[in-house]
Amino acid sequence: MATLGNRRPLLADALANSELVVERAALEAAIAAMAEPIARDYAGEVPVYLTIMHGALPFSGLLALELGELGLDLEFDYLHATRYRGETSGGELVWKHRPATALYGRRVLLVDDILDEGHTLLAVREWCLEQGATDVRIAAMTVKQHDRCVPGICADYVGLPVPDRYVFGFGMDYHEQGRNLPGIYALKD
Repeated sequence: MATLGNRRPLLADALANSELVVERAALEAAIAAMAEPIARDYAGEVPVYLTIMHGALPFSGLLALELGELGLDLEFDYLHATRYRGETSGGELVWKHRPATALYGRRVLLVDDILDEGHTLLAVREWCLEQGATDVRIAAMTVKQHDRCVPGICADYVGLPVPDRYVFGFGMDYHEQGRNLPGIYALKD
């Protein structure tokens, strides 16, 4: 397999060994559908809208615009916590950036690209509650279909299911590549 700078596999090779599992139109429709219950649940409030970087960036931007169309104002911030660091399997959680917005007494909406096993989202949610957030909900663009999720974590708002395979595109990476692909791909093996 060819590599980029002799360090990591090329995205072109991954795409050749993948199938498109979610097209852009389906992603956009799912985001629009997710926005309605979120706007209803936060009506009259301004939640802290925490994007989990880098993967949630495309999803978060589109969801925020949909919420704005529905009249929901948001206070934007972000965090960067990762277990992957460019790898295909997770390790220890590393905080690269914590939100600057005070969470004490606030409702928080965590926005992430995928709920896989849930280790990162569980740790982030617990951290938000430790900071004094009164309510922390999760909007996940995708949820991987398996039974390995850690106890005590689930998404409150879900876009689409994805297969229990390595997925990338639409924010999710393949060795830090392919985040800007307009659809979601799954490796065949």
